[in-house]
Amino acid sequence: MNNSPWLAHYDKGVPQTIDYPKAPLFYFLEEAARKYPDRACTIFKGAVISYKEMNAQTDAMAAALVKMGVKKGERVGIFMPNLPQFVVAFYGILKAGAAVVAINPTYPVDEIIMPVDDANIDVMFTLTRYYDKLVATRKRSKLKKIIVSNLKEALPPFTRLLFTLVKEKKDGDRLGTLASGDVWMQDLLAKHANSAKPNVEVTPDDTAVFQYSGGTTGVPKGAVAMHRNVVANTLQIKSWMPSLEPGKEVVLMGIPLFHVYGMVAGMNFAMANGASMVMVPNARDLKDVLDNISKYKATIFPGVPTLYNAINNHPDVKAGKYDLSSIKACISGSAALMRETKEKFEKLTGGKVFEGYGLSEAPTATHCNPLDGENKTGSIGMPLPDVEVKLVSLDDGETELAQGEIGEIIVHGPQVMKGYHNMPTETANSLREMKDGKVWLFTGDIARMDEDGYFYIVDRKKELIKPGGFQVWPREVEEAIMSHPKVLEVGVGGIPDPQRGETVKAWIVMKPGETITEAELKAFCKEHLAPYKVPTHYEFRAELPKTTVGKILRRELVRQHKEGK
Repeated sequence: MNNSPWLAHYDKGVPQTIDYPKAPLFYFLEEAARKYPDRACTIFKGAVISYKEMNAQTDAMAAALVKMGVKKGERVGIFMPNLPQFVVAFYGILKAGAAVVAINPTYPVDEIIMPVDDANIDVMFTLTRYYDKLVATRKRSKLKKIIVSNLKEALPPFTRLLFTLVKEKKDGDRLGTLASGDVWMQDLLAKHANSAKPNVEVTPDDTAVFQYSGGTTGVPKGAVAMHRNVVANTLQIKSWMPSLEPGKEVVLMGIPLFHVYGMVAGMNFAMANGASMVMVPNARDLKDVLDNISKYKATIFPGVPTLYNAINNHPDVKAGKYDLSSIKACISGSAALMRETKEKFEKLTGGKVFEGYGLSEAPTATHCNPLDGENKTGSIGMPLPDVEVKLVSLDDGETELAQGEIGEIIVHGPQVMKGYHNMPTETANSLREMKDGKVWLFTGDIARMDEDGYFYIVDRKKELIKPGGFQVWPREVEEAIMSHPKVLEVGVGGIPDPQRGETVKAWIVMKPGETITEAELKAFCKEHLAPYKVPTHYEFRAELPKTTVGKILRRELVRQHKEGK
């Protein structure tokens, strides 16, 4: 059997292998500053920071951190949404030789403490609106010093004035004084404005990023990525789109930067292309997303299916009030991309939406559908350059399966993490040396491969439903229900059942103005699914619980059902 049938189906210009520079991650920023010094690096509400300015600001921030006592290899936190300050903090931390731990700024104190203590974070960047939350965290954790920025520091002068007068106090951004020892980010930048990058040697094998998985799967795990892991994945994603024009693209940065998807496929990808990033702090604000695409003529738009779906169904989009024709390419990740969502968005924009697949442990992508070649419905596409993939038996975790058989995806490639921080058992379970002498990442995802080397996720290993001994994969049921024209979103999970042990339940959100009865939906499911796969329980909701990157939380739905919520 051909071990890499996908190579024959790569788009023209996509390499089978890449020559990776032996350089740290901030190499992309420094190269962009050298090649495109006056090009906008970040754009936020009309305020522009050029690549030359961003490189200088990150040098200054690195110098400030070293002066503050941050040592090589230490972890520094970032607790903020998509703003220029995030980019300054991110590359400043790396240039100081430290590692970035980005934490979701919507987290409550209880959820911030674990990564702070696990990663030994002394210093954390944040915004004034989250300052009190971090002060409360500090009282219960190892956190010592907070570097604070105000949202308005990123705004152009006139907008900043309006913000100060009208919104600053109302939105919780006004902050009088800082606690002793805490510092303003703008003061640090001003004080070190002309400082050179500190003389700290950062190698490809040094740690760049800790990405903590969400706590919905139990205890969060800190996936540790080295500089070379993230450099490799950035260039793999860049190589997948050979038709892009360096120094001319505009990336709509709506996917959260505190997640590796936004960090790598958004920010680092943009840096590697000398592209301008249009910063969107909250992608749920669809008006802001649409205004930014229209105004700045965004060409690249990494996102999630729920976001593309929401745009498809937005009344102003349907009314033709927005020009979205600048969009060329959208990598869709984090959840299954339904065919209807893809086709409708492509018709709206004239661009391509192609589904990818990845995980925090290989930050961030391992597979992708081709930009120009065939996108097969339901497929996550093919492995990226230099990524080896096998499907192994669910029974023994070793036997390699033939094409068409269903097994667990295991991955070997230059982007695979070093391991989980302080979790040797979990690391040994996920990273295993096989008989070929290579270390493979066990993903926990179940899939099959077709004759062309396209992979199809069947589901998560842990989310298999077993009604009466049968095997039901939630994704298959979700795809059937999503094909109903009145359905906007659906989540499917297994709930306890006295007769069958477990049975299938569907949680459904209808499109605006649409209604359907449970009997009608059940009849529809019977036309599209085997009898044992048809949900026995249906619950209609206004919204479904999701992760920060828009993935529907099936396990949370099951938990709520069990608790009677």
